Amino acid sequence: MSNAGKQWWKEAVVYQVWPRSFQDSNGDGIGDIPGITSRIPYLSQLGINVIWLSPVFGSPNDDMGYDISDYYSIMDEFGTMADFDELLETAHNHGIKILMDMVANHTSDEHEWFVQSRASTDNPYRDFYYWRDSSGVDDQGNPLPPNNWGSEFGGRAWEYDENTDQWYMHIFSKKQPDLNWENPKVREAIYEMTRWWLDKGIDGFRLDAINIISKPEGLPDDPSVDPDKHSSSIPFVIHNGTKVHEWMHEMNAQAFSRYDCMTVGEMSATPPSEALGFAGFETDELNMIFHFEHMGVDSDPGAGMGKWSLQKYDLRELKKVLNAWQTELDGKAWGSLYWNNHDQPRVVSRFGNDSAEYREVSAKMLATVLHFMQGTPYIYQGEEFGMTNVKFPSISDYRDLDSLNMYDDFVTDRGSLTPVEGMELIYAKGRDNARTPVQWDSSAHGGFSTGTPWIDVNPNFTEINAQAALDNPDSLFYYYQRLISLRRGELQDHMVYASFKPLDAEDSEVYAYERHASNGEKLLVIANFTDHDVERSYELADGRQQLVISNYSDDAGDTLRPYEAKVYKISD
Repeated sequence: MSNAGKQWWKEAVVYQVWPRSFQDSNGDGIGDIPGITSRIPYLSQLGINVIWLSPVFGSPNDDMGYDISDYYSIMDEFGTMADFDELLETAHNHGIKILMDMVANHTSDEHEWFVQSRASTDNPYRDFYYWRDSSGVDDQGNPLPPNNWGSEFGGRAWEYDENTDQWYMHIFSKKQPDLNWENPKVREAIYEMTRWWLDKGIDGFRLDAINIISKPEGLPDDPSVDPDKHSSSIPFVIHNGTKVHEWMHEMNAQAFSRYDCMTVGEMSATPPSEALGFAGFETDELNMIFHFEHMGVDSDPGAGMGKWSLQKYDLRELKKVLNAWQTELDGKAWGSLYWNNHDQPRVVSRFGNDSAEYREVSAKMLATVLHFMQGTPYIYQGEEFGMTNVKFPSISDYRDLDSLNMYDDFVTDRGSLTPVEGMELIYAKGRDNARTPVQWDSSAHGGFSTGTPWIDVNPNFTEINAQAALDNPDSLFYYYQRLISLRRGELQDHMVYASFKPLDAEDSEVYAYERHASNGEKLLVIANFTDHDVERSYELADGRQQLVISNYSDDAGDTLRPYEAKVYKISD
């Protein structure tokens, strides 16, 4: 079935909810499903029409719900299945669809499949996971892992099990054993679960780490791994394996194609050329993917620390990445648009300016650049009123496993970073930047909870919060509302379906591009990424242009003020 032409998921605006930090309804300090339900009117006022709900399945929470122990239940901390059913009904009554977050590369080690799998080598579930013999022994006679793969969370990607004298694979935490998709029983179990949720009435899935399900035959060593260091990223040999397209096509045939649903795959290390195979209009796999290329422009690939290496980004490099995705997918495949999610620092602190003077105007600029591109835009909770990164004083204030492992590895164990240097990296790149509780108002704990939050609220909640934004007609919230209204209304054809033309690729201060609609009209998008005035001149239509949105109250023509963004519609 072709995905070319108009589709509801192309026209959608998605809002990601990370439940643990969204809204606590019972005072235990943990966000929950009834809390999400209570905020549906707020999200409806913003104008979004899809919620991406980060994992709410049964889980022991080793990795914040991305370690699922029961695909058919709701995490106790988040509520009950009845609570979920009420959320689904309330969202649908407000015209909002629900996108679930499926983790199918791995499960929790507390999932019944894995409990059975590790019980014995001849258990019927043994082949649901990757079990391998030792590759040998070290000088002390200790067993060595099957290969040299490193875990995404530090250390090796194998855990030894004394009971059966074998190792199991875990690309992430040791409590997240990888499923063996080579086993058709595993695939059918996943497809059956997928159909169960779609039959329940949800509207689609975001598929976590889905492009690493196909491991290379023979599980060879990764030649890029330095034996003297822990790996800090997924082995490159795993991404987009030889059978991943076969299985995505099968999953679509066995589940997705039977429903009017939306699917997006999280796919690191996937360039536009490979995205065409996953999200191409004629491939019958997925609707779109999340890529990570633009999330790496402020990292130094030569530093050997993965995402934790920090360097000042170059706007030209950011433009190069985003422009390539726009032009290479145009007319062939569909993409996703995002600045923030649960794994990324806050964009206003990253690519904008979170000072009191420029926070709102730079956040509006960043929103403008993203939402006028082709693709489905995603808004992460708190982004719509400008939540920022946080700087807690101690490592003990942090909860993210990835950050804690990095600190233990580079500061505590190796001593290659000082405690101050380690904390600076967490301040800039740590996932807890996105996971502090949503700042609803200026009351205690930002209105998130009447109890003690599971992680502290950012201290700036007294100034930066949703209620303050709602009370200010010129706030970032209403700017996002306007962007969404334009996209879902009068400029839908221009913002969703028009082709993309980059301008001035080597301009290191201004991001400018055009969108060319089928009726001959075009949009001109101009954004100053600096904190100073710059002079730029662009070809307009001498009276046939209309300023459709700007983050300043007037138009200064060729002078672009700090972080100014403006969009013109130009008639033929």
